[in-house]
Amino acid sequence: MSGPLASGPVLEAAGVVKTLGSGAAAVQALRGVGLALGRGELALLMGPSGSGKTTLLSILGCMLKPSAGTVTVGGRPTEGLGPEALARLRRNHIGFVFQSYHLFPTLTAAENVRLALDVRGHPARSAKAKARAALAEVGLSHKERSFPRNLSGGEQQRVAIARAIVGDPAAILADEPTAALDGENGQAVMAILSKLKAQGRGVLVVTHDTRLLPFADRVIHIEDGRIGL
Repeated sequence: MSGPLASGPVLEAAGVVKTLGSGAAAVQALRGVGLALGRGELALLMGPSGSGKTTLLSILGCMLKPSAGTVTVGGRPTEGLGPEALARLRRNHIGFVFQSYHLFPTLTAAENVRLALDVRGHPARSAKAKARAALAEVGLSHKERSFPRNLSGGEQQRVAIARAIVGDPAAILADEPTAALDGENGQAVMAILSKLKAQGRGVLVVTHDTRLLPFADRVIHIEDGRIGL
């Protein structure tokens, strides 16, 4: 089981700089960002469009490399790791939830969740059992065989959360997970993320939605690539 690692932050960035583009078109998206996400914490990352929120999330999630600074995942520095090693770290320790769900339309809910284990090489029988358990955790046991087209937006996002947690990651990174949902479904999704926090995971949510503030242990503000005080 990959699960939460040793004591300390599940994710940490120190002095992270990210420059996008080059030459006259270069943009400094992040300017010396420092951030630590603790276990059992649900933090909101908020800021205006273009402030660097998604860039920071991508770097913390090992999908982008910083131009400078350091990132650690469960105490493991990512500096010097190649694409395969970064992908392994990402698969084992980080779960992602996106605004647009990213479900495969030709796969059932259970198959969409199981896919996250198939890419890790899990045996088919245990992968099926884990997928069922993850769907049960988000309240969708009765929708295992449903295709995305037969699910509401809220249900699709819950399938996406099940897929994110099925590998038992220490950290959940969610990019505007409620933006495509109405208020009731958005609150239901945040309630699930809060439950994951209570299990000892670190949850970082990028959002513009002030209705999510009651769920937050901490609100992190970012603007012009810098974390506010």
